[in-house]
Amino acid sequence: MTKANNGKNSFFYDLFHSALEYVKKNWAILLVFSITFLASAVIVYFDASTRQTIASFSIDEYEPGMVADKTIIATTNLAADEQFPIAVEEGEKVIRKGFPIAEEDYLKLRKMAASPSYIDYRVFADNILFLMLVSAMAFLLFSPVCLGRKVELKEIILASLLFVVVFGVACFGDKAPLFQGIYNLPVIIPSGLCVALITILFGQIFGLYFSILISFGVLCACNFELIPFLYTLASSFTIVKILRTIENRIDMIFSSIGVALLNVIYICVLKVIFNDNFSDCVFPLAGVAFNGFISGILALGLLTPLEVVMNTASVFRLMDLSDQNSPVLRKLLLTASGTYQHSIMVSQLAESACKEIGANSLLARVAALYHDIGKMEHPEYFTENNIDSENKHTDLNPSLSVSIIKSHLRQSVEKAHQMHLPAQIVNIIAEHHGNSVISYFFNKAKEKNPNANEADFRYDGRLPSTKESAVVMLADVVEAACKSLEKPTAQRLEKFIQQLIEAKIAAKQLDDCALTYGEMTKIKNTFVSILAAYYHGRIKYQNQDSTDSSASEKTVSEKNNSEGEKNE
Repeated sequence: MTKANNGKNSFFYDLFHSALEYVKKNWAILLVFSITFLASAVIVYFDASTRQTIASFSIDEYEPGMVADKTIIATTNLAADEQFPIAVEEGEKVIRKGFPIAEEDYLKLRKMAASPSYIDYRVFADNILFLMLVSAMAFLLFSPVCLGRKVELKEIILASLLFVVVFGVACFGDKAPLFQGIYNLPVIIPSGLCVALITILFGQIFGLYFSILISFGVLCACNFELIPFLYTLASSFTIVKILRTIENRIDMIFSSIGVALLNVIYICVLKVIFNDNFSDCVFPLAGVAFNGFISGILALGLLTPLEVVMNTASVFRLMDLSDQNSPVLRKLLLTASGTYQHSIMVSQLAESACKEIGANSLLARVAALYHDIGKMEHPEYFTENNIDSENKHTDLNPSLSVSIIKSHLRQSVEKAHQMHLPAQIVNIIAEHHGNSVISYFFNKAKEKNPNANEADFRYDGRLPSTKESAVVMLADVVEAACKSLEKPTAQRLEKFIQQLIEAKIAAKQLDDCALTYGEMTKIKNTFVSILAAYYHGRIKYQNQDSTDSSASEKTVSEKNNSEGEKNE
């Protein structure tokens, strides 16, 4: 018995310790969730105090003369006033189950429902329980298991703020006579605007989960009416789908028109499904069309300040950064032209490979363009930049050479921070070499000192944590190494690239990025097709000097081979 008790105590102690550690690591996110729940609870409280319900039943469900299906007891004293010149006493049985409702009793029910001092606590409790379920759903959806990555605090803050806005508008919107009714209420709910902002700033998966959460929030706010819930869900999913294809800001205008038309269709379909007439459909149809169109326009206006404040890798921000005429890339072209050409090729490889595996191809392309910007500090120490001059590392100690090579990673990250590049791009820059060994200089050092420490010749970066980061790593090493391959036919390229990928797997550089073997095969095939087209054979001109050409090609091959080794 003692051992069993000790085992139980140990289990509960470990459970408590794990929970405590989790709270310590995620206290900020948990605090935001708690504040959001409390804000929603406050909205529910004021909504319940103004909603005309009694014991969870709407006052519209009662009328004089009908037989009461339950007994309702007054919970507070209500004095007579001008609108209802009749008093209600605490503890009074206003209506009795099985007895007809008298005219006087009906007036008392209406007085209780309209009184701000009478709060239907059952409605309040039901909504609070439902919000707890929505909170649990949000906690699950935004976990790394479902989201595929660790959620950032700024993402949770903005999503929580927008949820409260949508929930509050849905709760109090039907208090205005113009928006009363299950088809009129969607006109004022800003779900389209909020989903558009979230999707563009944080991605489609985040936008999809946010759409589900605000739809359930609308369901709770609208007294669990299905029509506002279904409309919000359908409209939000439509926005997420449409925004997946946009590339320019002008596309938002056309997307807004498409959303407006589809919103009208959704209302018509819901009227048909629920067998409602179209006699009063002019206002809701015009309203949801305007809501869909203006949501896109407002999102376009709000995106720029939000992109600056939150520093996110939105599609529009990435498109701006991909401009090869930007000052940094122009400087890279002028000071380190070889590195610039290398970066352009890596960006093309990474973008195409990410498209094949369903990753963020635009993010990979932009990150690849900037992944070596630190080489601008000392471009002459990188082989691709001194094809016509001597290798600067020839007379240097391998330890000094490797410190110079490793420094470009730190300098690239520093420059990325100075440029205020999004965190996703900075992470890819920091991870594109992992902690791999710079084998060229390590082997050179071992020739002089067999006891050379391998750790001194490793990059100080982190392992790739995302698929985009891993693809950029593979594109980087493949582009550099394939330059040294003689007669690069498609078959030889395929075999060589397969060896390079297997070497990264063996070195455990891809352990944290969730790439599957099937995806690696697609990446390899994409690299092969692009590089085979790039290195395709050309017709030799009659007056070409084959001797000089061979010598030149040999020199370039040797130098590129050095750089290829350094990139491993």
